[in-house]
Amino acid sequence: MIYLDNAATTKISDGAIKAMEPYINEVYSNPSGVYAFSKMSKELIEETRKNIADFINAKPENIFFTSGGTESDNWALENSKNNGKHIITSKIEHHAILNKCQQLEKDKMKATYLNVDSQGVVNADDVERNIRNDTAIISIMFANNEIGTIEPVKEIGKIAKEHNIIFHTDAVQAFGHVSIDVEKMNLDMMSASSHKFHGPKGVGFLYVRNPEKMIPLIYGGGQERGKRSGTENVIGIAGMNGALQEVMSNFNDRVQKETNLRNYLINRVLSEIPYIKLNGSMARRLPGNANFTIAGVDGTSLVVLMDNDGICISSGSACSSGSDAPSHVISAIGVPEKFAYGTVRITLCSDNTKEEIDYTIHRLKENIKMLRSR
Repeated sequence: MIYLDNAATTKISDGAIKAMEPYINEVYSNPSGVYAFSKMSKELIEETRKNIADFINAKPENIFFTSGGTESDNWALENSKNNGKHIITSKIEHHAILNKCQQLEKDKMKATYLNVDSQGVVNADDVERNIRNDTAIISIMFANNEIGTIEPVKEIGKIAKEHNIIFHTDAVQAFGHVSIDVEKMNLDMMSASSHKFHGPKGVGFLYVRNPEKMIPLIYGGGQERGKRSGTENVIGIAGMNGALQEVMSNFNDRVQKETNLRNYLINRVLSEIPYIKLNGSMARRLPGNANFTIAGVDGTSLVVLMDNDGICISSGSACSSGSDAPSHVISAIGVPEKFAYGTVRITLCSDNTKEEIDYTIHRLKENIKMLRSR
């Protein structure tokens, strides 16, 4: 099998598995206990918190563990109700943001959904133009999960700071793949998820610049310094820590390899397959992302044929699979509906090889030819 759907999830790394094993077999204590056995679990949690903080230039007390990106996004937006009545976001956000905004609109909040350009880039000036006296939060994703476009978060963060408005970014796709500095980028809150950088599923974190102002989303036993109740997912946190340590140990090499493979794939596809368009920005792009719209082809049918060849790609976001409507992201960048259904996403990681890409391109060409001949 050739796995090229790393934006949906990544294979859990050997380092993550190794880091989890002691907390499955030996250190099974509840970290809330006061005896030494519990302190072993607690120490692991605090070590992970510090490693995450160091990686993004934050402080450990700014990191709160969650079940993943969706919970982190919901928690960030839920807290906006305390600061005003208006949210600024974009039309290409993950559904964790869009659906939460719609729910908050039913709760008497207002949301402005910004347009993006043909490459999926939010205009920072548009953000500033839409700020109101009652704007509570600006939430713009760091990088798009479908087309890979990296947004101008530093510029938006500067604008938010000048207007004293909280800036949240969904960095689920970016964390572990793009350098992030919460201070230089003026980030007030940031969401991330372990399984997007070779850690286990079901665990992530929310970075919060001013945690004393956060109201809990989940109430109970007062874990996470009273901000996020529920016994901590020690095994998941251990795996996330193991995955993060691998990322930190060779970050630049991993990113460069992903970028080189991505460029090789994109250049060959665009030069060898006619009537095909790259979606998203080439200059501002996640290192492992390639997204194409192919004329005369149904994306889902192509995904099935590639699956028959043992190659895993997708026709859109894994979180919206099963929807009959074209991708909201592809529609937002102006792809006509008659072509939007011909979109596929190929997302790489540093474990992939040039030989895998060569075979994938070979099968793409054959399968596209077959579908166009029908």
